[in-house]
Amino acid sequence: MAVVALFVTATKLAGLLATLTVAANVFSFSRYRKKNLRPFRSPIDESSDPLADFNLNEGEDGFFFGLATAPAHVEDGLNDAWLEFAQENPCDKPESQGDRQTTDAIMGSATGDGGSQPAAPSGNPKKRKPPKIAIEAMIRGYAKYIKGDTGEEEEEEEKPVPNEECHHNVAAWHNVEHPEERIKFWSDPDTELKLAKDTGISVFRMGIDWSRVMPEEPLNGLTKTVNYAALERYKWIISRVRSYGMKVMLTLFHHSLPPWAGEYGGWKVEKTVDYFLDFTRLVVDSVSDMIDYWVPFNEPHVFCMLTYCAGAWPGGHPDMLEVATSALPTGVFKQAMHWMAIAHLKAYDYIHEKSTSSKPLVGVAHHVSFMRPYGLFDVPAVTLANSMTVFPYVDSISDKLDFIGINYYGQEVVCGAGLKLVETDEYSESGRGIYPDGLYRMLLQFNDRYKHLNVPFIITENGVSDETDVIRRPYLLEHLLAVHAAKIMGVRVLGYLFWTISDNWEWADGYGPKFGLVAVDRAKDLARIPRPSYHLFTKVVTTGKITRYDRARAWHQLQIAARAKKMRSFYRAVNKDGLMYAGGLDEPIQRPYVERDWRFGHYEMEGLQDPICRLWRFMTRPATLKFRKRKPQMDEEDEALLALQ
Repeated sequence: MAVVALFVTATKLAGLLATLTVAANVFSFSRYRKKNLRPFRSPIDESSDPLADFNLNEGEDGFFFGLATAPAHVEDGLNDAWLEFAQENPCDKPESQGDRQTTDAIMGSATGDGGSQPAAPSGNPKKRKPPKIAIEAMIRGYAKYIKGDTGEEEEEEEKPVPNEECHHNVAAWHNVEHPEERIKFWSDPDTELKLAKDTGISVFRMGIDWSRVMPEEPLNGLTKTVNYAALERYKWIISRVRSYGMKVMLTLFHHSLPPWAGEYGGWKVEKTVDYFLDFTRLVVDSVSDMIDYWVPFNEPHVFCMLTYCAGAWPGGHPDMLEVATSALPTGVFKQAMHWMAIAHLKAYDYIHEKSTSSKPLVGVAHHVSFMRPYGLFDVPAVTLANSMTVFPYVDSISDKLDFIGINYYGQEVVCGAGLKLVETDEYSESGRGIYPDGLYRMLLQFNDRYKHLNVPFIITENGVSDETDVIRRPYLLEHLLAVHAAKIMGVRVLGYLFWTISDNWEWADGYGPKFGLVAVDRAKDLARIPRPSYHLFTKVVTTGKITRYDRARAWHQLQIAARAKKMRSFYRAVNKDGLMYAGGLDEPIQRPYVERDWRFGHYEMEGLQDPICRLWRFMTRPATLKFRKRKPQMDEEDEALLALQ
């Protein structure tokens, strides 16, 4: 009887614990939903034409359009950390390096927006799968290692992951023509600049590469280590930008740490702040009279996560202890972010002190994604990730910001260890969920938090990888409508920069995902072929308006492709549970277009997909079904408009 009583007591305690756990997660989700998922009524009148007019504000706060790029993406003749990283071959690393090397290689399999790298051989004749960290799980501040078994059955279950013993650090790089040339912006900037100028934009965002200006660590001063000829060349390129009638937004650090800085620890070490200030002074003293907007740092938390926590980007080399403790208050992530914040504050002061222009604007290009949980028990992971990455860096530099730049690409659906590929959602080639409403929601959240600063916002990056160009056209228009809606709601947005002009090197994804308004034929001396989205972007920029016809036409063309079940490239592998693997692919798999209305203000958020929530919806479905009305993909007026024109 005592055993039976003990069993009954244990069962009751287990039931109580399970009930409390579910209740806690339900409460957590209710708070999250109230803040992030509450349905909203679009402030845009969809019966009006045009739908958006960006010319309404005259004077100093007039809205501007621009295009963005970065040195590591486009510059030839650049012997930076990314080139060295791409040229490394994990298969060449000797087994004699032992466990430490194996640890570094395993950490290299973690990735976000980039290629995977497997563990080095360990001497065991059986292959051992490396840990996997899903795409932007590390970016968002958390990770869970999933170790595969060593048997053949595991290999079969995990398809379509490429069955290769060695993976290049950078995917889709070794299999293209002259990858080291990128798109020759250093030797031939005018090709890109003319394409940019012909769209009618007024702001061109570019960068100056730290390692090109300071190719060696200045241990004995700057005189013998600075490449002054490179500074002069950058000055000439900037003058070319201005000669085309475009203002310049200049980025000083865009995910490219000099190799010599990576050798001693980079942003984990305080002296990097001093070296960065040396670089900043050189640039400011050389070109300050030609720069309108300054961005000392682009997406610092992305760089820190992928470099120092995941080891997926060059210059990190984290050990297992650093990875295990990276999210702690004393961990490597907070450490590196602290020194980057200090560097921003000092750079801000120097730019304002030395700038010859009347009012230099110094800001940050901050990466934000809209994150949502796949199931009820994924809410804590989303909450933790957002608490680490959405606001902390901007908070730390908020006293010295003239504008807040937002880099937004899409949404992430968190499921257990990583990111879920939701079959009913549309995705970019690089695995980003398309969700224009997220940009609107994030702008409102940032405006609420920082309205006391009285500084404007700029969309410093927004774009989508889509070689077919079928998704890019509605993507562009719907995100611009999201920006316009935010402006209607009182958010002060100064401008919008699209990423990017021409297809180029996309970090550890190499030349796979195609982000450009212009295609590049690498087999024909980098010949440029403008896509239809290039002409659509040009029309929006030159008129400052989004018409009902342009929106209906772009969306109609996507729906034709979706209904015909046409296929397109996708550079992420997906496991049997629908989780996306870290890293890109040398050759894409094929994925169909999805029939789903993701237009701004039309996206219907799906409920949580865990078994408990599915059961609850099944039980309550008869009571709620009569209240649900599915919006049509296109209304009758838009269809008639298309027919007439």
